[in-house]
Amino acid sequence: MRDHSKGPQGHEGDEKPDAVGTPSPAGSGTELGVWTGRATNRIQWLLAAAGAACLALGVELAVDSAWTSGLAPLLMSVVGCVAAGLLMLYGTLAFVHVAVRVDTEALEVRCGHIGVPRTRIPLTHVVGADFAPRVTPRQWGGWGYRWLPEKGTAVVVRRGEGFVLRLGDGRSFTVTVDDAEDAVRAIRDGLRRAAGRRATA
Repeated sequence: MRDHSKGPQGHEGDEKPDAVGTPSPAGSGTELGVWTGRATNRIQWLLAAAGAACLALGVELAVDSAWTSGLAPLLMSVVGCVAAGLLMLYGTLAFVHVAVRVDTEALEVRCGHIGVPRTRIPLTHVVGADFAPRVTPRQWGGWGYRWLPEKGTAVVVRRGEGFVLRLGDGRSFTVTVDDAEDAVRAIRDGLRRAAGRRATA
């Protein structure tokens, strides 16, 4: 799990994701409600299928080949197919969707079906949030969990809307998610409430 308590750590799909951000009230009317949202790119399933095919080819070569035409070339082919298949499967399944949660204390981002990588950023380390109408994998050099020294960190699962967090250490954290404007409002509301609590403490 990545924890941004001390600052952030860092294929292109065209399909419109199909999930919707959902605000829900917290237990107390004076506290920020919980906002959840996600983004999905189904086109990445095609790459997952290609990865599964590479993996199957490697297994097929290992099981059905006579191994008489030379051990080294065949072994390299098997290892190459299996490694490429596993890499493609992990890369697509881990970043086929992203789930975002904003509550009274932090913003949390989980990737893929097992929620890894996972990033948690306390709102006390956020100085602002901005809506980004168009984030593309090309801007970040691909999809997934990205880091560029001149731009900051991003979680990109598809092209489209997202939001950009401005952190207290000068870095930024970008996430592609549906209903990103609602996410920005929830984050800004949380920041205002946190500032109000500090002022009255």
